[in-house]
Parts: sequence; C-alpha cells; structure tokens
Amino acid sequence: MYSIQTNQSGTRSMQISDEHLATIRKYGLFNNLTDSNGFVDESVLEKLKLGVRSLIAAESGDIKDLLTLCIDVIYHDNMKAFGLQKLIGLYNEWCLNNPLPTED
Repeated sequence: MYSIQTNQSGTRSMQISDEHLATIRKYGLFNNLTDSNGFVDESVLEKLKLGVRSLIAAESGDIKDLLTLCIDVIYHDNMKAFGLQKLIGLYNEWCLNNPLPTED
C-alpha cells in the first residue's frame, strides 16, 4: 500500500494499492493523458474521468477492478490535479519496479 499527498499543504492524502496501479496499467489509463509538457491540471483529471466513463460504457465483461479504482481513487473526494500528478509519478515508479513479463 502506498500513500500519495493530494494537496500542496499535505493535509490530505490517499491510499493506493498495487491492485489500483495494476488496473491503471491493464486499461492504459495514463497513456497519452498529458500533453508533451507533462503538466497536470484539472482538465487532465477531467480527461481521465471521461476516458474511464467511456471504458465502463464500452466494456461488457468483468470490470470490477476498474469500478474499484474509480470509487477508491479517481472519483475520491480528495482527488484533484495535484493528487493526480502524484499518482502519475507513483505509477511511473511502480512500473519501473514491476515490469511487464516478456514473452520468450
């Protein structure tokens, strides 16, 4: 379990699990999310939310992991642009430490 700060003053935080990060990877939620400058603002958070809604509407199978991510993280009251920036940083670090298995 990881903890990310969700505001600049450090008074709010959020718990992120390996399962949350694996779900982000599974659905490619951060692929092409930010512009080339890498700046995260409220419009980037809204873009993520709209992308997730589209995935939920399009999926017909088991999406319990995606719904859990939405409830626990993406649509959490504390999630703002600052928190998303910290989440993206955590995700990038997690991907370095948890590479995808390669096919031989």
